[in-house]
Amino acid sequence: MEQIPFGNTKDAGMLEFEFTVLDWSAYAAGLGNQQDWLDWAARPPQLPTIDAQAAPALTEMPAMMRRRLSPLGRYACQVAWWCQQQPDSAPLVFASRYGDAAHTLTLLKELVQGQSLSPTAFSLSVHNAFSAVYGIARGHTGNALAVSAGRASVGAALVEAAALLADGAPDVLIVFYEAPLPQHYRVFHDEALAEYAWCWRISKPVASRPLVRVRVDVPSDPIDHSADATPAAWPSGLAVLRHVLQQMAQPEVQAGGHTDASLQRQDRPGSQWTWSAHA
Repeated sequence: MEQIPFGNTKDAGMLEFEFTVLDWSAYAAGLGNQQDWLDWAARPPQLPTIDAQAAPALTEMPAMMRRRLSPLGRYACQVAWWCQQQPDSAPLVFASRYGDAAHTLTLLKELVQGQSLSPTAFSLSVHNAFSAVYGIARGHTGNALAVSAGRASVGAALVEAAALLADGAPDVLIVFYEAPLPQHYRVFHDEALAEYAWCWRISKPVASRPLVRVRVDVPSDPIDHSADATPAAWPSGLAVLRHVLQQMAQPEVQAGGHTDASLQRQDRPGSQWTWSAHA
């Protein structure tokens, strides 16, 4: 099989790749459609509201399967469904830093109390549970991955997706979702609390469509991460989504040009991620 070059790797300390966002969706409390999110991205930075009762209806999924999902599971499956109107075999990359930690903590408490675990409940505690439920509901028989890489989970998901594109997939569905950790685990939070999900359907660069460029630098000299001990102003998933929506809405990008604006984050020790959009 012909090998398709994966981005730009001529510099051993750098990886760069581009893709086109064919379609996208996102969900958070009070932000239920694309226009809501474009308006949100255009306003001064403000994290979406956290509302335990704001899970989407997910009426597209059969009720018996829908009832198995936690609110976070509904977030993830809803944005995926919106972005994949018709079932197909596009590879799925589901990604989350913590996954459904609240569900896992509930199971651990039951173990401590000497209770027997429900096989169904246990099956929904693994990191690929949401992608599995979604795949069953859609009759999806293609590749499906579940990714977690700490604060760099968004970048890791896109690296996986870019590799799938380089391997010949016409397009890839990326689903990113996150919710605050349960109170028992809050000591581990190093980013602002947020609850949201978004989905991008991406392909290799398409002429006349805005592109997103991702560059990962691993410099020979260590990066100073002394500031990383304090909470970041934005969770990486929301920061990337907001930046890309902002840039893709710029008249320069829509007219076939580019802007000088880029988002730089050091979400993984020893590396720097740079995000930009252009045509």
